[in-house]
Amino acid sequence: MSTIEARIAALGLKLPGPLQSPAGIKLPFQFVHVVGSRAFVSGHGPQNADGSIAAPLGKVGRELTLEQGYAQARCVALTILGSLQRTLGDLDRVHQWCRVFGMVNSAPGFNRQPAVINGFSELILELWGPQRGAHARSAVGMAELPFDIPVEIEAEVELKG
Repeated sequence: MSTIEARIAALGLKLPGPLQSPAGIKLPFQFVHVVGSRAFVSGHGPQNADGSIAAPLGKVGRELTLEQGYAQARCVALTILGSLQRTLGDLDRVHQWCRVFGMVNSAPGFNRQPAVINGFSELILELWGPQRGAHARSAVGMAELPFDIPVEIEAEVELKG
């Protein structure tokens, strides 16, 4: 077990399985695309352990509270880590987090997107530490997200040589 996977287990967390897309949905892209020493991570939403889309669904500031949005962003971190682990074979191959783009399905007037995406950032920092986990980040509100998910996040990481 890798160091990062051991940290995940010590926190009592588990990585979800591959996405079970809704019926009739085709996703013709890679969830993680490795180019040289970089891994580009496509937008991910929150997933349950079996890979299904995790509830609650809807807009933060209407169907979800700020705290629920934060929890869903933390869940997205695990979803992304699951995809990275399946692609790379070992999460210890992630040398440095570079960039994170967080999207929040926001109700009109909701403007706390950075506090929601902190759920993602804080888990990454806890797992990789303040140096390797540090990343540039955007946190924006969206009128809609696929399948009514409350949070979608994409990222870029640098891989060990």
